[in-house]
Amino acid sequence: QVQLAESGGGLVQAGDSLRLSCAVSGGTIGNYAMGWFRQGPGKERDFVALVSWRGPIIEYRDSVKGRFTISRDDAENALYLQMNTLKPEDTANYYCAARTTSNSYYTYRDQSEYHYWGQGTQVTVSS
Repeated sequence: QVQLAESGGGLVQAGDSLRLSCAVSGGTIGNYAMGWFRQGPGKERDFVALVSWRGPIIEYRDSVKGRFTISRDDAENALYLQMNTLKPEDTANYYCAARTTSNSYYTYRDQSEYHYWGQGTQVTVSS
């Protein structure tokens, strides 16, 4: 059973940076399509960024393009989200997600398409 564990959240000021990590255990990250999602107070869980299986495709939601960078490290068996120039509207609980697939080029933006989830890490950005 694959387990995901996020870390790296915290309380920061607008304009600051954070790097979120997602440690993968019980499986090899190279076998999964991976994504980051977030859920703000009173909101739905939304797509933030993804990397397809074997990593040929990376996508971001429009509001984080140019500020956030998703990456995966197969040697560390981990997924990362570098978040720069943070804004108060980025405040949310951030979740790492994984799904099995055999399609390197298919991308998954809907949370219902993912099989495994972490518990989340809280990011709070003050103005």
